[in-house]
Amino acid sequence: MNPRRGLAATVVAASIPMFLVALNNLVVTNALPEIGQDLKAGLDDLQWVVNAYVLAFAGLQITAAALGDRLGRRRLFVVGILVFVAASALCAVAESTAVLLTARVLQGVGAAAVFPLSLTLLAAGVPERRRNLAVGLWGAVSGTAVAVGPLVGGAVTEGLSWQWIFWVNVPIGLAAVGLVYRVLGESKGEGRGMDLPGMVLGCAAITTAVWAIVEAHGRGWTDPVILGAFGGAAVLLALFVAWERRTPRPLLPLSFYRSRPFVLSNLVSLAMYFGVFGSIFLLVQYLQGPLAYSPLEAGVRTLPWTLMPMFLAPVAGLLVGRVGGGKLMAAGLGLQAAALFWIGTLADPGREYTALIPALIVAGIGMGLTFAPNSAVVLAAVRTEEHGKASGANSTIREVGGALGVAVLATVFQQSGGVVGPSPAAPTAFFDGIVPALYVGAAVVAAGALAGALIPRVVRRPAEAEARRGVRQETARTGATSYAPSEAGV
Repeated sequence: MNPRRGLAATVVAASIPMFLVALNNLVVTNALPEIGQDLKAGLDDLQWVVNAYVLAFAGLQITAAALGDRLGRRRLFVVGILVFVAASALCAVAESTAVLLTARVLQGVGAAAVFPLSLTLLAAGVPERRRNLAVGLWGAVSGTAVAVGPLVGGAVTEGLSWQWIFWVNVPIGLAAVGLVYRVLGESKGEGRGMDLPGMVLGCAAITTAVWAIVEAHGRGWTDPVILGAFGGAAVLLALFVAWERRTPRPLLPLSFYRSRPFVLSNLVSLAMYFGVFGSIFLLVQYLQGPLAYSPLEAGVRTLPWTLMPMFLAPVAGLLVGRVGGGKLMAAGLGLQAAALFWIGTLADPGREYTALIPALIVAGIGMGLTFAPNSAVVLAAVRTEEHGKASGANSTIREVGGALGVAVLATVFQQSGGVVGPSPAAPTAFFDGIVPALYVGAAVVAAGALAGALIPRVVRRPAEAEARRGVRQETARTGATSYAPSEAGV
């Protein structure tokens, strides 16, 4: 690390672009009615204004991380920012649904390079003794971006227009490029080969699976097209694994999955984002439906939940080395599960918003305790040279979990009799659906808490971890666990 670069500058340079791409997951949610009116778009097209971004974002992160290792992480990080900025401008000037959807896909392509590489560059840009704090700050920014997306989208749409949701990305993104070049250094992974078959198979498997997930809610989970897509994704995944076993330079080293902390941390991510995305989606419907708040008012009332990670994630990062990342994740997801169950018990047509505030705060505390430890354990489970690939894998799991959470909980909501909007049975019908959906979300998050509790805590000094590097290739070849954590304190 260059001594002239401070921790704050490094965190800011790595986190601003990440904030923009994470924000765009859900920022258009509250703008969809206005977009539909301006572009004369139907419901199916409006759903893809959200899903087109998620599809590209999820499908390309592992590939982007590997390209960063090969071509230079900072270089590809900047390319991703510029692609995202250009695509944002195209979104803003779009006069047809086709152009807007194309631009959203391109936004997702840029975001796929930005998100995983932001964590990799951050980890490389700070000394190891301060890495957990830096990751904690990064986690606070990441969690806040995801959670306040609907609020920002509602505020901008009501105050200006939906186009400004995308225009604001342009000056911030361009300014971030200059800061990145000034603060972050260039780095590459140890592999110099290009696993092109792995990239094609991996991208195809993930994209097909995510497409099936986001379409399943509308078509039905037993629809032949959906079942065929899931089957195709399974075949592509099997081919990907078979190829990765034989190639000397794998896109995603399978030795990662012999590391219990790495595997369990990714299960925590899957469960966490399943619960967060799915429950926030339902909460926004609750606030704007039965409680009759405007998009902006609804967004403001999610703040007891969504702002908590901003304060707690840095603290959790500092505690990883002392308490252990697994314990913190277990506690965080335990609180998140309890909060979702609590909100389900409170959901009632006659209930005032204020009754929800304590449960929302608990949910926010749970989020804040999970983000930073999860990233810290994932990085600690692999070698420094493998941070990019590990971050890409973990980020992909997050996006898949989020898409799955929205699709599954929305399906439970509808099949339980839930109705959004005016109807003869509303608002009672809304609660027929949201209560079981929240209980399902709580159960999945509770399973994630169990996964976190099973993560072992092994603390070694950095020098000891370095000394073990020479035997890693051998342990991976013989099938032994390749995990050799450092001060991340799993």
